[in-house]
Amino acid sequence: MNRLQGKVALVTGGARGIGEGIVRRFVREGAHVVIADVLDTEGAALASELGDGVVFVRLDVTRRADWDAALAETEQRFGRLDCLVNNAGVIVFKALDDLTEDEMRRIIDINVMGVMIGSQAAIPLLERDGGGSIVNMSSADGISGANALSAYCASKFAVRGFTKSCALELGPRGIRVNSIHPGGIVSAMTNPTNAPREHVDAAFSIYPAQRAGDPEDIAAAAAFLASDDGRYCYGTELSVDGGLNAGHYYIGLPGSPAA
Repeated sequence: MNRLQGKVALVTGGARGIGEGIVRRFVREGAHVVIADVLDTEGAALASELGDGVVFVRLDVTRRADWDAALAETEQRFGRLDCLVNNAGVIVFKALDDLTEDEMRRIIDINVMGVMIGSQAAIPLLERDGGGSIVNMSSADGISGANALSAYCASKFAVRGFTKSCALELGPRGIRVNSIHPGGIVSAMTNPTNAPREHVDAAFSIYPAQRAGDPEDIAAAAAFLASDDGRYCYGTELSVDGGLNAGHYYIGLPGSPAA
């Protein structure tokens, strides 16, 4: 613990789900945290719970003016920025036949343009104090495709590529850029029907971890990349997916779950 002592982080989509998990972990690691989200009630409540070292700002990641205001508040409150976590995102489960242009544009606007606008806006503040870390939330579905997720997959593949290009451009300027690729994480976004945990775990029993993951699993990865422990990581794809993208089993052969 205390790997982030004295550091300041801004976490988008930080009011709930994976973002909330990251906020809580960063606070335990000693960081000051700006929760940036459109969920005013949840964000303000979380900031109040976690104390003086945490502040909530309303941020629509698709609006540069919101970014400028959030970063100005970060600087005014804490004096610096060491880590940006681009976590905010949306998903839609639809077959390509039924996907609308508006749905596709919304996903690209939030999941891709939000990452681009935020990363660009944060560069001056990150660079001013000698550099820092940008952690972009991609997905296991940014490494391989999935049915009913064509729009989401497209956006997360884009984040993956964007991260690598940014790592090349910003690394020499002291800013490390890396991506996390969650898979099978239980949250309000990925489990909108609030299915019982045992049912969710059963759906992932065909993968090595034999269960679904939790926001805390992603938070641990984010803390590593944000800390000095991740100082040699540039353009890294950190898969935290219970083995979803490790490969596949031949059921019945040695080493498979049913063997």
